[in-house]
Amino acid sequence: MEKRTKLLLVLLISVFVFLGYRIYNGAITQTVYKSDVEYVIGVSQANMREAWRVALINEIQEEAGKYPNIRIVTADATSNVEKQEKDVDRLLDFGIDLLIISPCDSSRLTKKVRDVYQEGVPVIVMDRSVEGFDYNLFIGPDNNLIGKQGGECAAQLLGNGKGKILELRATAGSLQSEERSEGFDSVIRDYPDIEKTVCDLKNDMKDPAYDAVYAMKEELKGVSLIFANNDSVAFGAYEALKDRNLAEKIKVIGCDGFTGENEGVDLVRKGKLAATISCPTGGKEAVQYAINILRKESGVPKQVILRSHTIYPQNAGEYLAALDRESIDDGRRITVGYSQVGQESQWRLANTRSIQEAAREFNMELLFDSADQSQKKQIEAIRRFIKEKVDVIVVSPVVEAGWDEVLKEAKEANIPVVMSDRRIEAGDDLTTTYIGADFLEEGRRAMRWLREHVKPEQGVVRILELQGSEGATPTEERKKGFYEILEENPQYQIVYTDYGDFTYEGGKQVVEEYINSHTWDVDIIYSHNDDMALGAIKALEAHGLKPGKDITIVSVDATKEAFQAMIDGKLNCAVECSPLLGPPLMKAIRDMIAGKEMPLRIITEEKVYDQSDAETVIKTREY
Repeated sequence: MEKRTKLLLVLLISVFVFLGYRIYNGAITQTVYKSDVEYVIGVSQANMREAWRVALINEIQEEAGKYPNIRIVTADATSNVEKQEKDVDRLLDFGIDLLIISPCDSSRLTKKVRDVYQEGVPVIVMDRSVEGFDYNLFIGPDNNLIGKQGGECAAQLLGNGKGKILELRATAGSLQSEERSEGFDSVIRDYPDIEKTVCDLKNDMKDPAYDAVYAMKEELKGVSLIFANNDSVAFGAYEALKDRNLAEKIKVIGCDGFTGENEGVDLVRKGKLAATISCPTGGKEAVQYAINILRKESGVPKQVILRSHTIYPQNAGEYLAALDRESIDDGRRITVGYSQVGQESQWRLANTRSIQEAAREFNMELLFDSADQSQKKQIEAIRRFIKEKVDVIVVSPVVEAGWDEVLKEAKEANIPVVMSDRRIEAGDDLTTTYIGADFLEEGRRAMRWLREHVKPEQGVVRILELQGSEGATPTEERKKGFYEILEENPQYQIVYTDYGDFTYEGGKQVVEEYINSHTWDVDIIYSHNDDMALGAIKALEAHGLKPGKDITIVSVDATKEAFQAMIDGKLNCAVECSPLLGPPLMKAIRDMIAGKEMPLRIITEEKVYDQSDAETVIKTREY
């Protein structure tokens, strides 16, 4: 950061104090800025009313205090979009080196975040993701999963799967509250003998919750458990139950799991709450990743979805001890066993190269095995890695199901397992984290592009879908995401779908079989990867059809071959799924071995390309 004169510093600080800003890590004097201050990080918070957001700022301040070369400047938007936009402009005028923003309205602040990012100032988005990917990193919780964990906790506390639950939904209409409630319901609906009622509160504070519960009469009859969307509301509910002599009869579950006196974890340890579901703020991670970004270090992902925990009285002490544990990377060489699904496509080959190169960069010994699309071979490889006592096992699984037994063997051997590129169906305690793409969003993006660029003119737009391998996570989720947007647009319809196994020959064969058995009536081909799309193009041309003109083709991966097909006018759009997972994967492994808790998911950067930008992008394409 450029050095400023003392006079200018005093004036700027005075202005910021007047506007309601705070400068952390020192008194507001000429000594706040020392010659060794390297970076100034601006933090634009949606509001400072919610307990979770206050905790976020406190965590950022605490973590920043460990680094004498950075300073934090914060602004409170008071839940006002216009004020938050002005706050960001003032932070930029102040000369910040990086912006951390928790937007009060994701949609309306998308443009402001994009403008900052395109000006060259790195941006970390917290809690609520903006539209698109014009930022460096998103860090946030999975509130739907937090709700699910609350539902599982409630079912366990009820014991026999029977009972009546009262849900206290704080700040009705908020996205966080809605997602937690939806997650909770997705679990409870599997228990037909559990009845649930809802009370919507005006805000998420303790006192309104106390008043609401204390005033309840008929609403509390038969209730054996209260699920509150945050710990403040849960505490208010408990106090009301205690004053009505009902605290022994009705259990209370909260969410957020903050530390400190009368916060969620403390209330659980005191027996006032039966449990709380932690919702990490990500403040610590934001500061750590900010330094990585500012230093232009390798391995920073696009999205980090934080892990939440169910905290009971019996594990609260262990949870707190884990939070206080220091992480230290001693630089030692780490042995990684990697089971690759195969080498079925150009994408996969690029993925393998990225992993092998990153292993060397991050000082790791890589034991690599390619399974040739065989789950049996992958299980054999995992068992071999266990026998060889590797430090970490990484798997890119061929299918979602059938992994529990071998993963339990890895757990018994105390070897963490990371899923790369594809997720699986297994217990949360059997894998450490997932690193890869957001396949659901890729499917959504493909359909959104079609909706914008292929308008229905005469009747229904007919779509042929080329699916990947049956049972594979990318297949299931790219299909699901595409269909989500498709259902909102009934003028587009899938008329044929079949599996092409992510291969050139597979895509070619599906299209040939359709042509041989139908009069050609397809307007669009949606392919789950580029290789199948290229095979489809070959089949179309062999039958005198003009891909990219007679038929609009959208694929996923965005490899160099896809860009060439777009330049040639044969492919219309490619949704990116980056195979360059090596750096974020190896960084995550080093962090894990150093003692850091792994996020739930680590998502890589992805964009959407079409013929309009293909010639420019292909020049710098690595794969």
